[in-house]
Amino acid sequence: QVQLVESGGGLVQAGGSLRLSCAASENIGSTKAMGWFRQAPGKQRELVVMLGNDDSTNYADSVKGRFTISRGNAKNTVYLQMTSLKPEDTAVYYCNAWSATWESYWGQGTQVTVSS
Repeated sequence: QVQLVESGGGLVQAGGSLRLSCAASENIGSTKAMGWFRQAPGKQRELVVMLGNDDSTNYADSVKGRFTISRGNAKNTVYLQMTSLKPEDTAVYYCNAWSATWESYWGQGTQVTVSS
């Protein structure tokens, strides 16, 4: 069973920074894309950023210039560096990965809370 393991969430003051990590289990094989979504209370899950295996990125307008996705040295690992955090960034952040056969997998989610 493919697993995505996330870490790095927490509580931070507005203007602060956090880094999220996501590692996919080896049995996912190669991936077409990996990235992050988030879901705030009472809202739909929304895209934060996706990173393609061609290094293309798709950032939500709300995080451009503040968040940066990068690959880890380990295969199928990505990081999300979040800076200049705002209270409206408060949400559960989910890692998402697409396998070579276009199957989608999700992590369990990690809470990010930004206090004003």
